[in-house]
Amino acid sequence: MKIAVIGTGYVGLVTGTCLAETGNEVICVDIDAEKVAKMRSGIVPIYEPHLDVLFDRNINAGRLRFTTSLDEGLEHGDIIFLALPTPEDEDGSADLSYVLNVADEIGKKIKEYRVIVDKSTVPVGTAEKVTQVIAKNATCEFDVVSNPEFLREGFAVDDFLKPERIVVGSSSERATKLMQKLYAPFVRSGNPVIIMDEKSAELTKYAANSFLATKITFMNEIANYCEKVGADVDKVRVGMGTDSRIGKRFLFPGIGYGGSCFPKDVKALRKAGRELDYEFQILNSVINVNKTQKTALIPKINKHFGNDLSGKKMAIWGLAFKPETDDIREAPSIDIMEALLSAGVELTVFDPEAMPNIRKRFGERLIYASSMYDALDGADALVICTEWSIFRTPNLNKLKELLNEPTIFDGRNLYNVEEMRSEGFTYQSIGRN
Repeated sequence: MKIAVIGTGYVGLVTGTCLAETGNEVICVDIDAEKVAKMRSGIVPIYEPHLDVLFDRNINAGRLRFTTSLDEGLEHGDIIFLALPTPEDEDGSADLSYVLNVADEIGKKIKEYRVIVDKSTVPVGTAEKVTQVIAKNATCEFDVVSNPEFLREGFAVDDFLKPERIVVGSSSERATKLMQKLYAPFVRSGNPVIIMDEKSAELTKYAANSFLATKITFMNEIANYCEKVGADVDKVRVGMGTDSRIGKRFLFPGIGYGGSCFPKDVKALRKAGRELDYEFQILNSVINVNKTQKTALIPKINKHFGNDLSGKKMAIWGLAFKPETDDIREAPSIDIMEALLSAGVELTVFDPEAMPNIRKRFGERLIYASSMYDALDGADALVICTEWSIFRTPNLNKLKELLNEPTIFDGRNLYNVEEMRSEGFTYQSIGRN
């Protein structure tokens, strides 16, 4: 099949590459000429495990191409994916300007039947708006489909190639059959392609992300309470997670959620409710708790150093909002570093992938280490913000040699409390005494 993907961010690039992997002819369109030139030369502009292998293979096979020309993409693609940004607006709603502007151009340019697929995370009713915008100028038949993505950064390729489910929102039998044909190679093991109306598909994405954000935040509140009463959140988590009604995933406490999806989507769903005079009280609490949770380590750090951090040196391990990505959007590390910098702390930081993005934001306010151990040299404490695998089994003797004092503030509960204490560390984590 011939596919066009408009937008080459995380979702667009993974979508285009994975669809090419199953034999489709894919053109990815982006207005950034420099980015397009890099992709044409084989450079993947984002860090996503395993994407580079598929990217190279499909470019070399001629199934994956890149262009800045929307006309070229629309002429090529029988199915046109809109994988455009929907950033958070000032009022918390999703900004649809990118989607609707492209939809307007599509209406002016398409000359024969096309399926337009909303792949971006968009509010309920967006498919209807896109249809109206295209219809103003279109001289041929078309259908608009809602096909939300459920890709986890760091696992996006596997999630696309082996999806738990595919949601297709469409009231058109013609468009539905094309979407089922397109996705047939990805569900050979029997995982469902769920067909529903467009509005239900749009809400499914927001509902799923908001529920997972709620689950994380609930566990963080339990962890905070554990510290008050002397319980161990690790034991509570296991006791809860073995209940099949709850499940063990997303029950790991820490310093809050971040990234490009959960923060934006929770706020967008709340704002959409308010526009209809419905207040999502649970989501209000989720947003407020998560905001506080991001700096949950700061009171611990202040208390340890007698509420005087001026002139202290600290190391930060982990800058991305989660491991296996270079994405720093809404990362808890940012809130923690801003608080420590404001208190007069000198920070040396390390992350396997996210340092270039952090440097763009912080510039020379931070010292950038070349390795995880280089970051520790002469530091008064280590602060862990992201649970990269390389941080899980460090050389503890080396840590003690490099740190001025063996002190760790762990926002991701990477280590065993008793083991760290027996090794002579002052070790503070989340929800464990």
